[in-house]
Amino acid sequence: MPPRAAPLTPTNRNAKQIHALLLVSRQGRVRLAKYYNSYSELSKKQKGTVERELKQLVLDEASSSTAQTTTKDQCNFLHYKGLKLVYRRYASLFFLALTDEHDNPLLALEIIHHYVEALDRYFGNVCELDIIFNAHKAYFLLDETLMAGVVQETSKREILRATQAQDQVMAEESAGERSFTLGGVTVVVGGGGGGGKAAAGQ
Repeated sequence: MPPRAAPLTPTNRNAKQIHALLLVSRQGRVRLAKYYNSYSELSKKQKGTVERELKQLVLDEASSSTAQTTTKDQCNFLHYKGLKLVYRRYASLFFLALTDEHDNPLLALEIIHHYVEALDRYFGNVCELDIIFNAHKAYFLLDETLMAGVVQETSKREILRATQAQDQVMAEESAGERSFTLGGVTVVVGGGGGGGKAAAGQ
């Protein structure tokens, strides 16, 4: 097992170290990609180049490491254009974090693990298919965890609570009231009442 970093706390969570976070399958498919700081300003083509280079680095290193060791939980620190690339494999997915060269890679590893635990709590033993078919929820969980590349929430319970609240809002909107105007009268159709109500059009 890799050495553990200090727990995320309001003291050490403020290091602005994450420039990009990616989830990549063993086949090299990018399942999630989020960019922060100056990397968020890259064009779509530039981001595609970054993703291609990062996943190639990780897949090549992972293949080399697998041939030399049988360690189940791999953790590696690589270098990429003056930055540090931290990655760890969970089941069929590689979680990649791009950080500043001088930042503590163990803290980046702890952030990755924090996000994975949040995913696990929400999906229940999260797998690649959960990310594929619920990408918007994976992004929402990430946004509750990181903001502008900085950890904004260290409590997985709070991350889960906020995500479930968002699910409730989306469910209510999906089944909520809809309105249309007919003959100068606005008709509001409720999602659960089975009826409607009319109001004079303005």
